[in-house]
Amino acid sequence: MRISYVLIIVVLLAMTGYSCKERGGKYLDQGEIHYNIDYIGNFGGMPKEVLPQNLIVSFKKDKILFEMLGFGKSGILNLANPEKHIFDTYFSFFTKKYYYAAESGEMFPGFDAMAGMIIKKTSKTSVICDFNCKNAEVTFPSDRNKIYNIWYTNEIKVKNPNASTPFNQIDGILMSFFFLMGPMELDFNAETVYKKEIPDETFERREKYERVSRENIDKFINQMINL
Repeated sequence: MRISYVLIIVVLLAMTGYSCKERGGKYLDQGEIHYNIDYIGNFGGMPKEVLPQNLIVSFKKDKILFEMLGFGKSGILNLANPEKHIFDTYFSFFTKKYYYAAESGEMFPGFDAMAGMIIKKTSKTSVICDFNCKNAEVTFPSDRNKIYNIWYTNEIKVKNPNASTPFNQIDGILMSFFFLMGPMELDFNAETVYKKEIPDETFERREKYERVSRENIDKFINQMINL
């Protein structure tokens, strides 16, 4: 009987440990959040194994970096550093390396499929990675009956964390959310939050990337999605 009880406790601890970990306490102003990614819908002929499996968000006060890289370090980075007026999107696909420098308030490229969405905040709450989270429901003009749920927290202190994303109405860090990119739906769920010092260099403009127009960076992203 005692052995069975111990086994139950071990299983429960394992489930909670792997579902989401928080390391470093609440009300962070710098650190990292690691999200897993689920792909839904048509993602072209590209094998899932080469697609990015994780999103890493690095944050420090009002600076934030979204890093989604897959096989061969291919993928997309979004960088916002308001102090230095940097709002960049980086695209890399093996040897190809391009970036687009947006203006303050301009949405990052690649989110045309999110146009027209309506965000409605609700009174629902949840706890993710030990952070108290609020809920919002998202709908699109094509089907107002289909509701997407997103969850966000105000216990991670980043100023305007979603300013250049489709979720710019949300005033907290997203802990569970989605993006529509072309025919793909990408679902992100926070699995670990780390309190750590993030070097200022993390939020500097990357070198060795060729600067291109918004039209071109959109074209490169769409080509990768539709391979």
